[in-house]
Amino acid sequence: MSSSLSTSQIITIVVLVATSLGVGYAIGAKSASNVASQNSPAPPPLVISAPPPAEDDSDHEEDVADGDLSSVKPGFLEPCKLVLVVRTDLGMTPGKIAAQCGHATLACYKALVKTNPQLLQHWERTGQAKIALKASSEDELLELEAVAKSLNLCARAIHDAGRTQIAAGSRTVLGIGPGPVELVNRVTGKLRLL
Repeated sequence: MSSSLSTSQIITIVVLVATSLGVGYAIGAKSASNVASQNSPAPPPLVISAPPPAEDDSDHEEDVADGDLSSVKPGFLEPCKLVLVVRTDLGMTPGKIAAQCGHATLACYKALVKTNPQLLQHWERTGQAKIALKASSEDELLELEAVAKSLNLCARAIHDAGRTQIAAGSRTVLGIGPGPVELVNRVTGKLRLL
């Protein structure tokens, strides 16, 4: 008893399986978020303490206010990413860059866990993409931060504590996102990879 499937039957089966998986994923994601929001107690609030201000804080420019971080809503299968813009003019070692990028990633995550947890869940489900890019100056970081915040993207600049290689208070890395790739690219699309 040998039976073979025709090409059209194979295509039909593949389409049915793909459709079933997509519908199942959508239903599962929606019901998981509904169940989590209805049945679980609210997570304890995160406490983020800021470092004490430096003595000569008068010449530091003020940070740009956040936009509406909760307004960023990616499409169902829209890819998202977090971009880490690293200043190359500081001459940081690879280890220092890695530590500063870790700080920026965590700062963005903490900001969005309060204001847009659905965006974080979507980013986590779509692979948690993180891209490191180059910036040549602090002024460039400030400009990128302002543009990102004007588009309601999360943007967090990391100020070095000055204990190792860099002068205290220097902006070293700017984290932008996570957010939809197309939206983040409107801010960082012209930057080069680190």
